[in-house]
Amino acid sequence: MEWFADDGFWVDFAAALFAPHRQQEARSRVATSPLLEVTAGTRVLDLGCGPGTYAVPLAARGAQVTGVDLSATMLDRADRAGEQAGLSVRLVQADMREFVERDSYDLIISMYTSFGYFTDPAQNQLVLHNAWQSLVPGGRLLMDLFSKEIFARWAGTPKVVQLDGGHLVMRDTILDDWTRFRSDWTLIRGDTARHGYLEQFVYSAAEIRSMLSAAGFTDVTCFGGFAGEPYDNHAQRLLVRASRPAQAEEAGT
Repeated sequence: MEWFADDGFWVDFAAALFAPHRQQEARSRVATSPLLEVTAGTRVLDLGCGPGTYAVPLAARGAQVTGVDLSATMLDRADRAGEQAGLSVRLVQADMREFVERDSYDLIISMYTSFGYFTDPAQNQLVLHNAWQSLVPGGRLLMDLFSKEIFARWAGTPKVVQLDGGHLVMRDTILDDWTRFRSDWTLIRGDTARHGYLEQFVYSAAEIRSMLSAAGFTDVTCFGGFAGEPYDNHAQRLLVRASRPAQAEEAGT
């Protein structure tokens, strides 16, 4: 089983992956970021939506949101979050390598490095091709990534994150000449320990720009944060915005 297809991983490490501060952070970003600006009726696809961290706040702003995720448990949590907020969010269990709804969305978002999961580079490229097809002409894609440049400052010594009732130890290993990485996680609560890992590609800004161009996107712009900061040595995240051209030529031509 591929690591991301293990529902138990997402459940067991949810306290770290979807901590309460992330929900507050997402609400603030949706309310203030020019990169996430939506109006009533904007059709949004949240690709890898998890428990609705961004899908629900976007719906609260009046967007028509579809959340796609492979994890049934995360989709159940997203459904409950929408219900608790009194909001309607369409949720679909699907593999992002297969999900395409042609010419359907004004905005597609991919948050928290929910890209690069697949060992075959062509499958990661396919995700971008699918996103291009799912956007309307003139629609835009926004990707939030922990990039190679930023990861180079992070990788090294193990990290310890304090959680309610325990702590998480993370150890990172660079793979394949800085092409991919593996992060081994140990969650310790009392006298029990749960081990898990994730492996994925880690991309530089230049690599993502090239992949997006190959998928047919134009107007590719990199930012260092949700306020639209420049992507430079001070950046904490890589935000990449790209557009499907207004003329509906086929992607990759």
